[in-house]
Amino acid sequence: MKANELKKKSVADLQQELLSLGKAQFGLRMQLATQQLSNTSQLNTVRRNIARIKTVLTEKGVQQ
Repeated sequence: MKANELKKKSVADLQQELLSLGKAQFGLRMQLATQQLSNTSQLNTVRRNIARIKTVLTEKGVQQ
């Protein structure tokens, strides 16, 4: 997911995406804790996507 794509989305869409990624991150952390996660790079990808969304929301002037 690129920042340009995120900037085109509405605030409501970004907040929904943020919620979805938060749930995905939780699931990945649980898989990591139970040693069921085979691709650990997914954690970094999700974490960075969350950061991108939060950055775009801040640029749009939305309180999180």
